[in-house]
Amino acid sequence: MMLTGQSRAIAAFWSLSGDIAVHDPSIIKEGNSWYTFSTGPGLQVLKSDNGTSWYRVPQIFLSEPAWWKTAVPNHKQMDVWAPDIQQYNGKVWLYYSISAFGENRSAIGLASASSIGAGQWKDEGIVLQSTSANNYNAIDPNLVIDAAGNPWMAFGSFWSGLKIVKLDKNTMKPTGNISSIAARPNNNGAIEAPSIIYRGGYYYLFASIDSCCKGVNSTYKMVYGRSTSITGPYVDKNGVNMLNGGGTIFDTGNDRWKGPGGQDVYNGNIIARHAYDATDNGNPKLLISDLLWDSSGWPTY
Repeated sequence: MMLTGQSRAIAAFWSLSGDIAVHDPSIIKEGNSWYTFSTGPGLQVLKSDNGTSWYRVPQIFLSEPAWWKTAVPNHKQMDVWAPDIQQYNGKVWLYYSISAFGENRSAIGLASASSIGAGQWKDEGIVLQSTSANNYNAIDPNLVIDAAGNPWMAFGSFWSGLKIVKLDKNTMKPTGNISSIAARPNNNGAIEAPSIIYRGGYYYLFASIDSCCKGVNSTYKMVYGRSTSITGPYVDKNGVNMLNGGGTIFDTGNDRWKGPGGQDVYNGNIIARHAYDATDNGNPKLLISDLLWDSSGWPTY
């Protein structure tokens, strides 16, 4: 998205237009088309033919799969959260969350398709669930492919923090133990929305901390750390373990864009997130930037 003659620092922030109302975006490119999946009725989808001008297309779920109500009785019908869309092994995989605000009786679901353009999504059912008996919250899924090409799923919100679990390549559902990768024991557990990528020998964990969903009063911000192992330990630039509340601040927003978070890192060089627009009653909107890397291998805009 570089514009000839502009400095990298200016061009790194994509100038978006059209319908960019999103929360917890996940971005992907298929062919010449860009898609952003986000929280909302039935999972909301935006499409762009150039990456900058966006329009809304039909939602993924037109009705509620029967298992939703059984898994999460307090779930509000078509209210679906924090999707993660990725291509892997010849298919497109769409992970998503159902829950009720502030509760950890939650579930992560999965749908698959041959391609986004083709549609015809198949309900793959429940992936993982949590109840009040668990010390974690099964929402905010992120499909991670390790250096050897194996799939994992990071997830988590508040409680005891962020987790990761290996997935079976055939079912794309958990196999093996759940590992803890980040927590905020001294901050009411306020960490969620993991997004992990592998680059140059390190796994980079991006997360959102503090409070979302309060419009211009949101205190959301993005942090990061890295590890040589997908299961951690993840440490920030100061060497602080993210299980002990570590995490280098990536972005805290500005006068217009409040509480940036719910981020998704795509292809190692693009970061999408929402932020609350102070010029528009604090409505959440899509922001996209080039993701750059410094000489020490740390992410920057």
